[in-house]
Order: sequence, then C-alpha cells, then structure tokens
Amino acid sequence: MAVMHVRQTLGASERRSCRVISQHRSTQRKRPQGKVDEELLTADIIKLARAYGRYGYRRIAVLLKNAGWQVNAKRVERIWRREGLKVPRKQPKRGRLWLNDSSCIRLRTCWPNHVWSYDFVQDRTHDGKKFRMLTVIDEFTRRCLAIPVARSLKSDDVLACLTELFTIHGPPDHIRSDNGSEFTANAVRDWLARVDVKTLFITPGSPWENGYNESFNGKLRDELLNMEIFYTLEEAKVLVEQWRHHYNTVRPHSSLNYRPPAPETILPRHVTSIYATLRSPQQGDQTGQTLS
Repeated sequence: MAVMHVRQTLGASERRSCRVISQHRSTQRKRPQGKVDEELLTADIIKLARAYGRYGYRRIAVLLKNAGWQVNAKRVERIWRREGLKVPRKQPKRGRLWLNDSSCIRLRTCWPNHVWSYDFVQDRTHDGKKFRMLTVIDEFTRRCLAIPVARSLKSDDVLACLTELFTIHGPPDHIRSDNGSEFTANAVRDWLARVDVKTLFITPGSPWENGYNESFNGKLRDELLNMEIFYTLEEAKVLVEQWRHHYNTVRPHSSLNYRPPAPETILPRHVTSIYATLRSPQQGDQTGQTLS
C-alpha cells in the first residue's frame, strides 16, 4: 500500500518507490495465495473435533501430525476459531449429549434459511415504562426479518411472529436462541418440531454462542435505542421498523463487503437522516432545511 501511495502521489516508478521505503521489489510483486489444502485440513479438524470432544486445538494438531499433515498449532488454532470450535464445559454423564446437541461444535450457517436466530431486547419509553422487542435474523444473509415491539412479549407472541415469517420466507432448517422461557416453552418447541425446524439452544451463560444476534442487538441499541427518546409505544414501533428497513436495504455491512443484506432494486433519494422522512415538508420549509 505504501508503494502504491508513493507512485500515485509522486508519479515515481516502482523500483524507485521500493528503494525509498526500503521494501524489496519481490514482496511488492508477489501476490498472496491461499493454501490449496485448506478445505481438506478444515474437514479433518472438524472430523477430529467430533470424535474427540474434550480435545483442544493443540491435541488436534498433534493428531493431524501423526496422520501425516505438515501443520503447526497456530494454523490449526486459526481454523479452529474460524469454524467456531470449542471444548464444552464439563457436564455430568448424559449419554454423550455433547456429540449431538451442538454444544461442542457450533452449527455454522451455510445458505439462506439455514439458521435463524432470535432474542429479546428491552428499552423504555419516556414515561419510564418498559417495552420489549423480538429481533429475528437470518444468520447467512444478515437480514433482519422482523422486530415486533410490545409492552410484553410471551411465548404466544413468539409463535405469532414465527408463523408470519414462515409464511413469507418459509421455515428455516434451524433456529438458534438462548434458554429463555419464551423460547423453551413446550408450546414453542412442539410447534417447531411439527414444522421440522430444529432448535439450537446455546449453553446457559454463553451469549457469544448466539453471536450474530448479539451483534445485531448491539447495533440496534447503539444506532437507535441510545439515540432516540420514545414518547409513546407507537412511536417506538414506527422508528424501530424504519431502522430495520434501513438496516436491510441501505446500511453497509462490513461482513458483506460493505453491501446491505437486502438492497432495493431502485434506492430512494438519499436523505441526511433515516428519521428525516418523519418530518412533514412544511416543517422542512419553515426551518429552511431540505430532506434531500
């Protein structure tokens, strides 16, 4: 990057630019290439992690070397963390549940509608009364599917929200959540089983296992809830839904190469604030400000 900056700013040759900043020309010309055996190594690491649930990445690295792989522990650790592998906390004997309840290997989303996740967020209106929001996202596309807002949200409200989303988008293969009573209720679990949606409950006290939703909730709080005073519940519903639409269609996502998860075919005119459309044109004319 430094060589390119010098060449673009001063118009110098590559040879002279490398000489000035003391960088060898070979490092400038060489393009990084990924390992050709990355996919095979990743598959073997996951296979060993399934077979030896109590082994960490260091022991897995030794097993790989014994099997003929020329690999060091640092590379295994990088793949280990990238794939979301971890050693589960010790538990009493339960018929080897760690092999089939996703407690050892966090299911990684691979296609749209593969894994959804949902969680609750709480805030207050200006009068001090609490209200709750249920955030539902598709982990693969990063799209926020719904954020119902109400003073109280219970298991029946969760079922109502999921029913509407399943009708629009179809049911996902899996749905991830914490162990809240609204998600673990028998009515919710039985209904999901009937529509063939598998539940993925995170380990109690481990919110990082629901990382996509936790990250989304943090953005919701940072970009909206901490910035707005909600005088009424209806105002909160309008602003939350407007932010959700902005999040899906306009907001750049670094994980998506700075593209929105669900961009519109024709974007509306640019506005200086996602809240500006709540103001009437007369107000804008009176204050001498424009919305575009």
